Amino acid sequence: MEKYKLRLIPLGGIRGVTKNMYVYEIYINKNQKSKIKNQKLDNNFNKNDYYLQDILIIDCGIGFPQAKELGVDFVIPDISYLKDKTDKIRAVILTHGHEDHISALPFYYQLLGRPPIFTGKLTKALIENKFKEFSEKGIINEVQTRKTYYFGGFALEFIRLTHSIPDTFHLLIKTPIGNLYHGTDFKLDLTPPYGLPPDFYAINKAGQEKILCLLSDCLGAEREGLTLSESVVGERFEEEMRRTQGKFIMTTFSSNISRIRQCVQAAIKFNRKICFLGRSMKENTTLASEIGYLGIPPQFLVKEDELKRLPPKKICLIVAGSQGQYDSALAKLSRDQNHYVKITAGDKIIFSSDPIPGNEEEVYGLIEELIEKGAEVFYPDIADQLHASGHANQEDLKFLIRFVNPEYFIPIGGTLRHQRQYQNLVVSLGYPKNKVFLLAEGETVWFLKDRVYQGEIIETKNIYVDAYGVGDVGNLVLRDRKTLSLEGIVMAVLVVDNQGRLMVAPKIISRGFVFEKEEKLLYYKAKNTIEKILKPKKEKIFNFERLKRELINNLEELFFEETGRKPLVLAEIIQV
Repeated sequence: MEKYKLRLIPLGGIRGVTKNMYVYEIYINKNQKSKIKNQKLDNNFNKNDYYLQDILIIDCGIGFPQAKELGVDFVIPDISYLKDKTDKIRAVILTHGHEDHISALPFYYQLLGRPPIFTGKLTKALIENKFKEFSEKGIINEVQTRKTYYFGGFALEFIRLTHSIPDTFHLLIKTPIGNLYHGTDFKLDLTPPYGLPPDFYAINKAGQEKILCLLSDCLGAEREGLTLSESVVGERFEEEMRRTQGKFIMTTFSSNISRIRQCVQAAIKFNRKICFLGRSMKENTTLASEIGYLGIPPQFLVKEDELKRLPPKKICLIVAGSQGQYDSALAKLSRDQNHYVKITAGDKIIFSSDPIPGNEEEVYGLIEELIEKGAEVFYPDIADQLHASGHANQEDLKFLIRFVNPEYFIPIGGTLRHQRQYQNLVVSLGYPKNKVFLLAEGETVWFLKDRVYQGEIIETKNIYVDAYGVGDVGNLVLRDRKTLSLEGIVMAVLVVDNQGRLMVAPKIISRGFVFEKEEKLLYYKAKNTIEKILKPKKEKIFNFERLKRELINNLEELFFEETGRKPLVLAEIIQV
């Protein structure tokens, strides 16, 4: 029997683009137990006589809700599996500072046992700021490249890569079973606008140490060639700004500091004042400025209330909301809800990001609204070089595969179609198809010295976050919110005695259901329906819950027969 086993559990990000969270576990044979102090039995693995020794968590980010998930702010990973194993968690590693890799951690930090966090300089500043919102102070360590860090049975090296945000790292994870290369979001940018290019020496060195499995970003697996350098976008910003007579407005992810930096530099070149709109955009750019990643001469920075006195040609707005979020700064501009800025003819709006898969409807809807305002709107579908993806295209992916030359592959960070295309890419390079694992959330992989195989599934669910809390927005709530938005609501208020007899005429209140002129006859019929149901009953003890259900069912049928609509029907029974 082998001394060690290694398991990978993707709790998010494996087939959903966002909400990234990966768990690595080292198990040790029971015969080695005497060598480890305070070892606790892992009940899930008792049958095989192995004990859970160490857990390493890579990233802990948020996901973005679909349009059907009404009222949901965002989604976070389900960590139910980890809650009774916090004594085994050695560290949380954050690969870079994007929301979908870091922003769920403040919600779970206490539940995870407050483990130490290791990450880069910019990501450290971003996560510290998020912890402040929770009155929390994490144990956050800034890492160095070409240095080995030890976490129980794991040895870890941070490898510098390029992405759409500075301080992005790949990870070489060394274990008793073998080495894994965790290749999160990346592209091979030889001329990044800020910072150094990828550390090809470290990537190649990792490959020479023999890689058991490569986990690779696959979101760009459908695109041919190499990904454009980020610097190309800066050149296009300058070109478009030169042609713009009105306000120049750029929207991107608020954590895309490289993109923001290039827009700032173009604005300075053309003597435009710069204003940031949106809470996240303001916070992230302030943090980037404080650590020296975003230099803006003070005379070029203005506040919102100063914009009215400036001519449009002197304004550059950098705005949050590139994914069409309803409450974002850009969406508010489209609805004339900003007191200081109005979209007018002559303004130019640049969408410098691709829609996250699933967000297309919201993004294109927002573009339509902005065009209606008279602005000239550019987005990646119609204009080249306004956005350079932060994700590796096919040739970037091939380079990484050749450098690392692993035995097995796991594509991460894409949808199923991206995973399939990545698998085709791997096969085209001469690797066997069965060496590529196409996983869904919760599907595990076991690594042993002599074999690698898919294991059991860890059950997970979406944990929703809205303005009122975490995890309490279930399917029924989402269903009711959807009904409210599409069909409206009707409430019947009844005052009855203890036998269920009406004391006064029923009162019916509705919102968003039928026009006022149609209410009178419809609600007359509804009151008749209620009165029929409430005719004297033979029961001595009246069942008010059963009465409520009967009322709701009958009213739903009536409203559908009369209008063809299915409003959310509520019944409030007051006993006197």
